[in-house]
Amino acid sequence: MKKIIFTLVIATIMIGCTDLEEEPIGVLAPESFFNTTDDLQAAVNGSYSYIASEEFWGRKLTLSLLLRGDMVTIGDMTTSGRRIEVDEFRLNGDNGMITNFWPRSYAIIGSANYAIEGAASVQASNEVKNAIVAQARFVRAFTYYHLVRTFGEIPYIDFAVREAETLSSISKTPVDEIYQNIIEDLEYAKTWLPDQQPFRSMPSKGTAASYLASVHLTIGNWQDAYDEATFVINNKGRFGYDLEADFQDLFDATKADGLVEHIFAIDFKGADATSNISRDYLASVTGMRGPANEGWSVAVPTVAVFDSFDDSDYRKAVSFDTEAVFDGVLVPWQDFGTANRGVSRPHIAKYYRFPGTAGNNNRDSDHNYGAMRYAEVLLIAAEASNELSGPTGEAVDYVNQIRARARNAAGTMNSFPEDINAGLSKDAFRDVILEERRIELAFEFKRWYDIKRLNLGMEVFGPTSLEPQPNFDATRDYLFPLPNDELGRNPNLLPQNPGY
Repeated sequence: MKKIIFTLVIATIMIGCTDLEEEPIGVLAPESFFNTTDDLQAAVNGSYSYIASEEFWGRKLTLSLLLRGDMVTIGDMTTSGRRIEVDEFRLNGDNGMITNFWPRSYAIIGSANYAIEGAASVQASNEVKNAIVAQARFVRAFTYYHLVRTFGEIPYIDFAVREAETLSSISKTPVDEIYQNIIEDLEYAKTWLPDQQPFRSMPSKGTAASYLASVHLTIGNWQDAYDEATFVINNKGRFGYDLEADFQDLFDATKADGLVEHIFAIDFKGADATSNISRDYLASVTGMRGPANEGWSVAVPTVAVFDSFDDSDYRKAVSFDTEAVFDGVLVPWQDFGTANRGVSRPHIAKYYRFPGTAGNNNRDSDHNYGAMRYAEVLLIAAEASNELSGPTGEAVDYVNQIRARARNAAGTMNSFPEDINAGLSKDAFRDVILEERRIELAFEFKRWYDIKRLNLGMEVFGPTSLEPQPNFDATRDYLFPLPNDELGRNPNLLPQNPGY
């Protein structure tokens, strides 16, 4: 538990995001430090900072989710072995991806816990204090939602740690209990958060409801998922949500601030980043290599994945890079592999194409990542509605709204994708929704969670799939292994996850 102890007891709050700057402060005892609501907000901003860090959203967690799914695999095989192990289902508890994003996750949670407990020491109205605590409880729920889906049973820590010894005997918490705690935090957040915030990197009432819809969908509470998703949809004007007119704008860092489709955004600082806090490497690891070492060709779609998108779908053009200029020459994807250690496959364009004020290799991008988009809420509502009542006109319309947006190719209206027609069976419409999620949310760190929640591994990693992975074992690989160093320091966290 050394890493958990360090990050919870010595939880240093760093600069938040571009629009939420706070001076670094140390947090050791909530009752002695928190005197004003500004102090509470600073602690919450520290949690946002840790989310927008290289060890979490900037590479370690998100790259792991990309590689674990069936939409990308390793391009440059000389890359770090820890990445290849994640991709090829050859993980163990010493893997460097896990041992980075695990402690960062608990740093996020630790800062949130200090803010929650610190509120008791602050003299202010409940309305003001509770709105800040609601941010912290949302952040805690957001982080545990990733952890529980990734690892299963984990230590659930919902208190500010004052002494390291407190954690020396902590045990894992059952999955059902973790989900219940996540739901309670999100319900609190939904109650106390405002309808809108100054920035989409701060959660609002609609953000909490959207994540409630996602959580309930994940655990099969169809009615609750439907109720929360339609609450957001029916109040989209109140919350300021809608689909962006041009799908490309969602992945252009120069247009990132204020996108109406973003329900919760992870805001990176661009080339101004001076440490792993607010440092983003996703553009680098997904961009194509070339003579000038432009990108790293780490997470690259297979040709089969590229071919699975219809050429008439504008989202294909937005999602993939199929040509690039190397040394002044326009090179098609079929020739990418001739340059340096590149690989001759189309590459992910969502992060590499328009990274904003990025540095060398497009590292330190200025992206605001849409961790939750309004389009996903529409798809959640459609899926939950279908499970409850089949393909109603309402559910079909939710999907058709997304397809209508996809027909707008930068102002040129296309005829593809066509609207879904009535008359589909419940099973057929379920397949349509899942495929729409695969296309619409491609490379946005959702696909692995869909594979896991729907138990699709044997299908999507089989020998005739888009990404065959012969090592996939359904009895083992729906969970990552727990970090071995944590297990070694605290035997109460044993046993290791099955199969590791």
